[in-house]
Amino acid sequence: MSPRFPSFRRAVLVLLVAMLVTSGCARLKGVFRDDNVDEGVPAAELFDKGHRSMERGNWNAAVLTYRRLVAQYPFGDYTEQALIETAYAQYKQGNNEEAVSSIDRFIRTYPTHRNIAYMYYLRGLVNSNRDTVFLQRVWSLDASRRDLATPLQGYNDFTIVTQRYPNSRYAADARQRMVALRNLFARHEIETALYYMRREAYVAAAERSKYLLETYPQSEYQNDAVAVMAEAYTRLGNETLAADARRVLVANDPSHPYLTGKFPDYPWNIRKLNPFAGERSAIDTSRD
Repeated sequence: MSPRFPSFRRAVLVLLVAMLVTSGCARLKGVFRDDNVDEGVPAAELFDKGHRSMERGNWNAAVLTYRRLVAQYPFGDYTEQALIETAYAQYKQGNNEEAVSSIDRFIRTYPTHRNIAYMYYLRGLVNSNRDTVFLQRVWSLDASRRDLATPLQGYNDFTIVTQRYPNSRYAADARQRMVALRNLFARHEIETALYYMRREAYVAAAERSKYLLETYPQSEYQNDAVAVMAEAYTRLGNETLAADARRVLVANDPSHPYLTGKFPDYPWNIRKLNPFAGERSAIDTSRD
């Protein structure tokens, strides 16, 4: 009886190998079939397939389908719309670099396209959110303390929409986003001024606040800038300019925390030891 067991084991082993080989071939076949499944499919069908993926939020599948369409049909209305949809899908994926590249390619190729205003608007959306990374969202990191190069580019994109295409459907929203970005830039300036204040660089703090008022008038932080100027001039011993700043602040914002001695109120240093604590500034703590 014993000789039969090795034969049985060999038979089982052969069967398992055959199953693995069959399964592997099937998978390989599926891979190659998927690579060529859209080969020769009409442009309209490819576009509809990509559009269905967009509706389901399957951005990656949409991008792959639209790329296949553009590769097979480099010219035509479906191709132009596929390029637009590709850029939007890449934006939704968070592939900002690819999205900007796709948008720039479209603008260079079709500078007078009927949807060119939308492409500038979309580029503004991408650039204004380009540096909003995962950690910033989770830990509520202050975007105004980050590199503002791409938000500035986003502001310029929205400016193009409002100036070149003022009657487009995107102009009104572009203007609102420009206001939000200006407030972001103004906050960056006031945070810098407060940084100088904390290090007793009062001349630099006053100059930064003056720059904010001149560059971003009517921003959310204009009264904070006046308060910083009042405090900086007080510390410098220039009571005339300090009194002028306080008078302006009382006229424009009589409830400002500076007037009750609560500004600037820098956050407790030990807060920095907590990695889960969101960033706070003297602006935030003064209004708590």
